[in-house]
Amino acid sequence: QVQVVESGGGLVQAGGSLNLSCVVSGSTISIGWYRQVPGKERELIAPILNNGRANYPESMKERFTISRANANTVYLRAKTVKTEDTGVYYCNAKAAWTSHWGQGTQVTVSS
Repeated sequence: QVQVVESGGGLVQAGGSLNLSCVVSGSTISIGWYRQVPGKERELIAPILNNGRANYPESMKERFTISRANANTVYLRAKTVKTEDTGVYYCNAKAAWTSHWGQGTQVTVSS
């Protein structure tokens, strides 16, 4: 059973940086970060494969960086955060046949 736990959310000042961690138990193919901001659907920030290769949607490339510490730990860093980045950030781990979500971590960016 794959388990996913996010950490690192909280209150961040606009213009600062955000650092989130995701720890996954079990074997996975890729781990990705998503977010859901108020009034919008959950959106992909970036996935990262086991080989470290990451893909970013165009809208996320400029300010977000995903990285891996090891097979089970993935980080998300955001620079120059804005109030519009406020939302719940989720980690998702994909195994061969299944997809697993964490509970999410709330990020609030204050102006």
